[in-house]
Amino acid sequence: MTFHDLNIKKPILTALDELGYTTPTTIQSAGFSVMMSGKDVIGLAQTGTGKTLAYLLPTLSLWKFSKEPHPQILIIVPTRELVVQVVREVEKLTPHMNLAVGGVYGGANINTQASMVLQGLDVLVGTPGRIFDLTANGSLQLKHAKKVVIDEVDETLSLGFRPQLMRIFDLLPEKRQNLLFSATLSEEVEGFLGVFFENPIRVEAARVGTPLEKIKQEAIAVPNFTSKVNLLKHMLETNQDMSRVLVFVSSRVFADKLYEELEPVFGVELGVIHSSKAQNFRFNAVNHFQNGIYRVLIATDLIARGIDVTDVTHVFNFDIPDNQENYIHRIGRTGRQDKEGHAISFLTERDHEQFVKIEEFMDKKVEIQAFPEEAELSTVILEFEKIQVSMKNTLVKSPSKDEAGPAFHDKKDKNKKVNVRYNHKKAMQEKYGKSKKKGNKKK
Repeated sequence: MTFHDLNIKKPILTALDELGYTTPTTIQSAGFSVMMSGKDVIGLAQTGTGKTLAYLLPTLSLWKFSKEPHPQILIIVPTRELVVQVVREVEKLTPHMNLAVGGVYGGANINTQASMVLQGLDVLVGTPGRIFDLTANGSLQLKHAKKVVIDEVDETLSLGFRPQLMRIFDLLPEKRQNLLFSATLSEEVEGFLGVFFENPIRVEAARVGTPLEKIKQEAIAVPNFTSKVNLLKHMLETNQDMSRVLVFVSSRVFADKLYEELEPVFGVELGVIHSSKAQNFRFNAVNHFQNGIYRVLIATDLIARGIDVTDVTHVFNFDIPDNQENYIHRIGRTGRQDKEGHAISFLTERDHEQFVKIEEFMDKKVEIQAFPEEAELSTVILEFEKIQVSMKNTLVKSPSKDEAGPAFHDKKDKNKKVNVRYNHKKAMQEKYGKSKKKGNKKK
């Protein structure tokens, strides 16, 4: 099957031919006719299978010119990087169409974005928070939206955007088509579907949680952080086929620390990207990686789904993610567009239990290799790697009332003061042996 076998609008077909796209992926071909029918759709496919094009081709083919300045197609994504990526894909597909597309996201000037929206858009791509902000200040109206797409919905919900999503859906017209795309389908996602989708049709390119078979997976036992750094240096220096490499770490702190360790060796071929970096820095880092300026890009999970770079040869899990779905998304950065991919995970002793869960989730066993002799094995344990020994807080049991006894003790004799009325007669008797009356004096 080719794209010409699908009922795609002619201007879009022309653009596909110019781009050199000929054969649709499984999710693109399986979902096209269903989405063209106007029914609600749940598209499930792994990262790298062409989900973006899968929903853009039918929605853009169904789009009709309107004088209304408000968007007919609303696409909601979790990150600013993904906003830029989807806008770019729309622009690539519509050079022969009189269609206006724009992207909005947090961290940028909302007044500039409001001005763009007010000028009129046919397709709006944005993050939930900024879309809702623009509706709240009156710049954006959603009552004319005919197609609503939520891409990477599991990540959108996990980032805490559920309240904004629900408010946005409350503002949408009742008569609309809902399209949801994700690599995984969690209970939270299913709950969201039950509220806002009407009898959705499920289109699945591969079983949820199953990584692409064309991705070769390896795991290497590594004792500590310094040994991980040494092994990564060794593999990058001795394998020239590692020409475009993504390295995933668990936090921003580790991303910066790893960059400091590798920068003296790889210099301008190395980049780093995470949520603390400025917006322009992040965009430039992805562009440098795509254009081949960076051979290696260090990244965190938060922006993993916003990195849509072709021809990633290798993905390293420098740290094992706490979430099985994130592992799938990480390794899905390689092996895209029917190309072979390679994913390598570094496992410390504390990672084994989590890695077993990942294997169960994938229904796939990954062989764990020994640390290679050629790389430098370090015995240095950094402070954050040391096992935190917590002292058991043993509480002393309070004695029962019967065991405790009275809550007082006997007074000393000097403190045993008794209030007695003073008797002068008795005092004189005791002092002089006889009573002495007052005023009974001899003259």
